Amino acid sequence: MYLLRSWNPVGLRCLFLIGAVVTWLVFTPELDRAQKLAFDWIAEVWIRNFIILFSVAGGLHLLLWRLGTQGDDMRYDMRPMMTGARVFWFKNQVWDNVLWSFVAMQFWTFWECFMWYAYANGWATMITLDSHPVWFVALILIIPIWAGFYFYLHHRLLHTRFLYRHVHSWHHRNINTGPWSGLAMHPVESFILMSDTLMFLLVPAHPVHVIFLLFHHGVGAPTSHTGFEKLKFGSFGGIEVGDFFHQLHHRFFDCNYGTWETPWDRWLGTFHDGTSEGDALIKERRRTIWAQQQDGG
Repeated sequence: MYLLRSWNPVGLRCLFLIGAVVTWLVFTPELDRAQKLAFDWIAEVWIRNFIILFSVAGGLHLLLWRLGTQGDDMRYDMRPMMTGARVFWFKNQVWDNVLWSFVAMQFWTFWECFMWYAYANGWATMITLDSHPVWFVALILIIPIWAGFYFYLHHRLLHTRFLYRHVHSWHHRNINTGPWSGLAMHPVESFILMSDTLMFLLVPAHPVHVIFLLFHHGVGAPTSHTGFEKLKFGSFGGIEVGDFFHQLHHRFFDCNYGTWETPWDRWLGTFHDGTSEGDALIKERRRTIWAQQQDGG
């Protein structure tokens, strides 16, 4: 049910797909140019991803945080972005987030260019809508499920003691999140986040599928961390951009590791729905984990 709801015609999922199609048809170098690594076609991909990232994250930050076009309406946390905090580079949360989002964009571009090189040199099997219409459409439906599953798995791994301390804690400095917070993470985490693109070495697909998956990470992270439930447009209801499910993860730390439309947290006991009952479940889970650690130590 949740997954179907995420395919709202005016929702982000459909916008990601439309954006992936347009990006492939208009703003991606021809694959035959990717047979050899060359500065020109890689630079084209880099510039395009730079424009996308800074338009989405920068545009949302400008509208919602700098200009305050909808005030505090639909806002999750009333606290401002942090300044003067030593945990952030430049002692400024926004500038720190911009820097590490820019670093994450390098991995976005790296994995995308790797796949164009793989397709151009026959390492990956490319299909088309004409040659495999059923699988082409089915893969579009599978990718959001896969993205949610992969995010849950690697996110739980990042919350293990060593990786959290040395890697993932960078991202959790952002207790109150904004658009630039989504990709503000340690470079190791950025590398891991985008590396599920390697699935296309094994799964026959079209470049649109590659871009669609990467948009879930490169565009989905800034939109899901906006700090607002919706981006409103006058009397129009607006577009759902925030993710209350993940906002709770930033607040409570050890819950909601996956995505709201996939069931892994519900099945594995790490789901928090934002209610007082959810608070009680998380507290009980923490007590259980603490007791187990004491018994083992």
